[in-house]
Amino acid sequence: MTVTPPPAEGVRLQWDEVPEGARRAFEDWAGSRVVAAVSQPSGFSPGVAARVRLSDGRGVFVKAIGPKPNPDSPTFHRMEARIASALPPEVPAPRLRWTYDQNNWVLLAFDKIEGRHPAQPWCDDELQRVIDGMLELAVMLTPSPLAAGAVPTLGDQLTTRIHGWQSLRDAPTEGLDEWSRRHLERLADLEAGAPGAAAGDSLLHFDIRADNLLIGPDGRVWFFDWPHACVGAAWFDAVAFAPSVTMQGGPPPEQVLARYGGTRDADPADVTACIATVAGFFTRTALQPPPPGLPTIRAFQVAQAIVAREWLAQRTGWA
Repeated sequence: MTVTPPPAEGVRLQWDEVPEGARRAFEDWAGSRVVAAVSQPSGFSPGVAARVRLSDGRGVFVKAIGPKPNPDSPTFHRMEARIASALPPEVPAPRLRWTYDQNNWVLLAFDKIEGRHPAQPWCDDELQRVIDGMLELAVMLTPSPLAAGAVPTLGDQLTTRIHGWQSLRDAPTEGLDEWSRRHLERLADLEAGAPGAAAGDSLLHFDIRADNLLIGPDGRVWFFDWPHACVGAAWFDAVAFAPSVTMQGGPPPEQVLARYGGTRDADPADVTACIATVAGFFTRTALQPPPPGLPTIRAFQVAQAIVAREWLAQRTGWA
């Protein structure tokens, strides 16, 4: 598979674009004024994501978003606040320390984690470190530590949001590749089995990619950005993660999944159904206009769609 990976970067707001009242509220909570705010480019949210240095020398990681340019983003920040505050302390995710929600502006203040994103192209040892971290995370989050109903089930997500082939079958879209057109009916049928195949009781991150990970100086892997968390089969996170690894210079997705090992007890047909739903999601979304404020995300999804479709073709044997 030869795919040129686009950067996992969007167009971010800067700290000084946050309304003065919200910035003042943050400084009142911190008990210290902001002397520097360094924007972090990775990730697609149009909001602020900055490492903030305070006058007393402390560092805080701050996320902030308002109603523009993307009206859905404040809702995602609110979801992340609820989820992050409920994660057990042993989970390698930054602790949420403060939340502000006024006038449709949402600010989240987290512990600042020292570390770096995995190298790209992927290095073998870092990939294994991340895979091991995902396995450890699955153990910590099985069964889900969140209260019942706090987040949707994976089945609900696959039924209502992640159902690309069925949507494409019911409302054909220009630009669909030849392989997908040829097998669209079978792909939709395969995808329809994914919600049942992915049933489980683990809390999933549901958006693991290199830009949502940091490797600390001690080698610990940290998992960021939890607004899409849901409950289902623990191995689904690895299925969804694998195409991004291949796209960014790592091994083929089947090898990534084999190294994860968490699917060994899963029915291969269930895994294939879930690969189908991942491929369908990326294929459908890649054909749509970019959401407001996220102008670069479609290219990233196109690249993952190519990898995921080739993986699915190998799994099914559909030429």
